[in-house]
Amino acid sequence: MEQYKVMEAFYSIQGEGYHTGKPAFFIRLAGCNVGCSWCDVKESWEADHGKLYTVVKLVDLVTKSKANLVVVTGGEPTLYNLEPLTAALQQQNIKTHLETAGTNPLTGTWDWICLSPKKFKQPLQANLALAHELKIVVVNASDFAWGEQQAAAVSAECCLYLQPEWSKANKMMEAIYTYVKDFPKWRISLQTHKFMNVP
Repeated sequence: MEQYKVMEAFYSIQGEGYHTGKPAFFIRLAGCNVGCSWCDVKESWEADHGKLYTVVKLVDLVTKSKANLVVVTGGEPTLYNLEPLTAALQQQNIKTHLETAGTNPLTGTWDWICLSPKKFKQPLQANLALAHELKIVVVNASDFAWGEQQAAAVSAECCLYLQPEWSKANKMMEAIYTYVKDFPKWRISLQTHKFMNVP
């Protein structure tokens, strides 16, 4: 039976991107091969920090929460084979969303893929084509040009978001606001769960 090293599993709201405001059950898998310096969940980087959960246990937690949407995140969730987990969740009519940097081949069946690529560890081109949502975390002004490079590789239907890195939100917000007005194919994503002080 497939098992996953889980750092945390909890019911909250989706605070970012296209599905902001929706209740969702989050499964944060342990282990990351990217390691952003500004990551707000650095404790998720080491796989050893996770606790082993079976697919059955995870699905049980989700169904008890009454959630109809699961977000699988990390860490970097694509380090795992996610096909057994997504299949079991979808058998319960639970929607499956993935948040990934796209550095590894994707597994599983997804209703929504949010790809948040990082400059220092490039995403696989095949993953860019699969993304429903492209989320560029803006740390400095050079991220706009890099974001445009990534946007050129996604489908025409992909939703494009610029999101200020939390610790630099005040510094970069005016630049993001101005950029989105100049290039209206982009939208602004804010980490609303942090403003609301929920996990």
